Amino acid sequence: MDIQTLNQYFLQYGAGFIFLIVLLEYLNLPGFPAGIIMPLAGIWASKGDISFVMTMILTVGAGLLGSWILYLLGRVGGEILLQKYMKRFPKQEPVISKNLTMLREKGAWGVLVSKLVPMLRTIISIPAGVIRMDFVKYTVSSLIGICIWNFVFVGAGYMMGETALTMFG
Repeated sequence: MDIQTLNQYFLQYGAGFIFLIVLLEYLNLPGFPAGIIMPLAGIWASKGDISFVMTMILTVGAGLLGSWILYLLGRVGGEILLQKYMKRFPKQEPVISKNLTMLREKGAWGVLVSKLVPMLRTIISIPAGVIRMDFVKYTVSSLIGICIWNFVFVGAGYMMGETALTMFG
C-alpha cells in the first residue's frame, strides 16, 4: 500500500480507517508498517482533517486492542504453539527459553521497553500471555510504551505536515 492509496482511504472512510489500519499494524500483519501509518496519521492531523488528540486516542486505543488480542492468543494457545514450534525447530529452544525467563524476571519493565523496539513491540504480547503476566501490569506497561511510540511517530508526521506528503507522495 502506498501513501496515496492510504490517503484516499482516509478521505473515504475517515477516523475509523486510522483505527483499523493501526490495529492491523499492532497485530503484526504484513504490509502495515508503523513508519508509514503513524506519521501519515500525524500528517492528517496537521492538515486539520482530524485533531492530534483524537489521532492519539485512536492510535493508542488500536495499539492497546491489538496488544490485548495477541496477549490473549499467547495466554490461551501460546504454550501449545510454542511447544510445537520448539519441537519443529529445536535449535531455537534455548533462545526462546532465555527470552521467556528474561520476561518473567523483568516483568512489566520488559514489556514497556519491548514496546519501544521495532518488531519486538508487537511480538512481546504473545510471550507475555504465555507466561501469564498479570493482565493489569501488562496493560499499564503496554499503554505507556504504546503512548511513547505512537507519540513519536504521529508527532513526527504532525511536525512534518503537508511537506511530508509531497516528499513521499
